[in-house]
Amino acid sequence: MDSPFLPPQEGDSKHRRAKRRRRLFALPLAALALSGCTIPSFGVVKGDTTSSRSTYNLWEGFTLAALIVGALTFALILYAVLRYRRKGDNIPKQSQYHIPLELIYTIVPILIVFGLFAATVVVENKVVANPKTNVVVDVNAFQWGWKFTYPNHDVSVIGQTTQTPVMVIPVNTNVHINLTSTDVVHGFYVHDFNFSRYALPGVVNQFTFRAVNTGTYFGQCTQLCGLYHSLMYFKVKVVPMSTYTSWLSANKNATAAQAAETATKLQTSPIVPAKATNSIGAN
Repeated sequence: MDSPFLPPQEGDSKHRRAKRRRRLFALPLAALALSGCTIPSFGVVKGDTTSSRSTYNLWEGFTLAALIVGALTFALILYAVLRYRRKGDNIPKQSQYHIPLELIYTIVPILIVFGLFAATVVVENKVVANPKTNVVVDVNAFQWGWKFTYPNHDVSVIGQTTQTPVMVIPVNTNVHINLTSTDVVHGFYVHDFNFSRYALPGVVNQFTFRAVNTGTYFGQCTQLCGLYHSLMYFKVKVVPMSTYTSWLSANKNATAAQAAETATKLQTSPIVPAKATNSIGAN
């Protein structure tokens, strides 16, 4: 029978150390399990378009993969530090040519890279896809404003500096955008769509997005384009299809000529200095 006055045996000491290590790793795993299955956003906006949500899910996958690989690497380093922490000249037992282990740490990273690459290709194809749609908006950027033209509907919306134009689009519908610039390089960016494209002079940038929620979303120019770049705002208003159709009918008289007249009034406003008429952004 073991006596309580006898010193602990070496086997008991090793057993207690192993038990403490198991508890050390079990506590964070238990906390993670009890926290639920919701994956955090990791600082990224989920977005209100189908493409932005695909990009968001890709970001989550990349971040989780990085966290898992990082946690495994840290755990192995911590194990080596704790296991061989004793001072002295004793060198731990050396092992080499462990074929199964070498295959694992060679093949697994390759599979991870291939998996992330394949997921990236799938999401990028969704983002750059241009499916056929009847909803088309020609977006023209100019110093320092925006013009939204709806082909075949005789509807144009234009705004400059303190005037914030609104681009109206239907919800749950593919919207094709033809993006151009009149003068310099501008940036078309909608925060809640998690989406940005350059507006380039002489180049038509084409893309399609599909908003999944109704609402009004803030947009701005993200490329430094001159003195009033900081005032180059716009909004995207997502409405039901019936509301969108009614809006087109109600604004059918807003022709390009009227839009140009509006731009001229804005340019002669005391708020901003007058500029040449070729800056109104006419297509």
